[in-house]
Amino acid sequence: MRKFIAILIPISLFAAKAPAPKPDVRVPAMYRNQPSDAGAIPAEEWWKAFGDPLLDDLIRQAASANLDIRKAQSRLADAQASRIGARSTLAPNVDAGASGTRLRGGFNQGVTKIPNAPGAGQGGSLVSPFETTVLSGSFTMRWEADVFGGLRNALKASTADAQAADENVRDVQTIVRAEVARNYIEMRAAEDQIAIVRANIVSESDLLNLIRIRAEAGLATGLDVDRQTAQLASVSAALPEFDILRLQAVHRIGVLLGEAPAALTDRLQAAAQPLKVPAVPAAVPSELLKRRPDIRRAESQIAAASARAGAARADLYPKFVITGLAGRQSTDLSGLTLGAGNFFSIGPGISLPIFNFGRIRSHIAVQNAQLEQAVRAYEQDVLSAFEEAENAIVARDRAAQRQRILETGVTAAKQSVELAQELYVRGLGDFLAVLDAQRQQFQLDGELAASNAALLRSTVALHKALGH
Repeated sequence: MRKFIAILIPISLFAAKAPAPKPDVRVPAMYRNQPSDAGAIPAEEWWKAFGDPLLDDLIRQAASANLDIRKAQSRLADAQASRIGARSTLAPNVDAGASGTRLRGGFNQGVTKIPNAPGAGQGGSLVSPFETTVLSGSFTMRWEADVFGGLRNALKASTADAQAADENVRDVQTIVRAEVARNYIEMRAAEDQIAIVRANIVSESDLLNLIRIRAEAGLATGLDVDRQTAQLASVSAALPEFDILRLQAVHRIGVLLGEAPAALTDRLQAAAQPLKVPAVPAAVPSELLKRRPDIRRAESQIAAASARAGAARADLYPKFVITGLAGRQSTDLSGLTLGAGNFFSIGPGISLPIFNFGRIRSHIAVQNAQLEQAVRAYEQDVLSAFEEAENAIVARDRAAQRQRILETGVTAAKQSVELAQELYVRGLGDFLAVLDAQRQQFQLDGELAASNAALLRSTVALHKALGH
């Protein structure tokens, strides 16, 4: 009985730690002009807080076309059909049958006695041809009295399996929504990086033209021209890399939507408005984690394993079965009525396992071991849920902190580039200082865009961790 207690383990035993303090998350400067009214959006539709209609359409399409979701729904239909079959075993099983037989000749059917004259001895026998038709209709019934709960436990196991399959559908839907949003953010982040590179290419090209003019006037050297040409090539070389990341994200979104990988390339080319940074719950209360589909699925799997263990133990005890048979035989259709041709039988039966070489007890041991595995998997899922949620909170908090630092650094880097270029043009500075300032600004611009994407991804990860 101790193994059955495992299914009553409350999630609060694994969630006893105090909620994490609310992190100080500051909205990045590039998004501050677009506040998000997260309170007006249900948690189940968290992606709408990003304020992007295209993302809404993609997630809505994935909900109906994603192949993983459709496979999970098929497994749910399978489990529900199995539950109906398990429930039917509790009711009597009644079958109807009919048959028709044509008989010809034989010593039993075609023997004719030959009469003798009065007073003479007994006459002989003559086998003559004989044909007849035998029609039969019958009903058979079988019902097992579930005295020791084997059938009821099998039904409980099937019901729990159906519940687990239902929660699995929700879990797959949660994962798919998060994957679509994450890859969409990756695509938008790559687009931001491409925009930064292109802006730097324009700036570097303008500076190269200026240096060439100065070189023609004898105010700069050919070395300055070559250095700036190399700098422009270094910046331009980043474009293909970010375009690869963008296309990979687009192709992944296509697969998530059940389409060919390149089917969305043109659809996602349209410029979209900047994504909002939604407000999300910072703490991880245990009652939220109880709503995670994977945890509820693990609870149903424990219930199913426990019921199977009970059904296995019922095989140790006798089985009581009531069987019945009723029908009618006749040589023609008109004779299939109530009369002498009716037959029936009804009676109980009992079977008791006596010697089976340990097969039943080994099956019980297998089911008990699987119950233990289900309990440990449940505990692992709970701990993993807390880890996932807390990691998402930490990632979001640190991304916001990094955002603030990078904003300060980008502002200083821009000022540094402007000052270095001004000193170089006046002949008061070295061109190496200009190159260093440019590299630093380009690096910080890219890191700021990556930090924006990390902040958005951590928001998606937190909603996924909370099972929204």
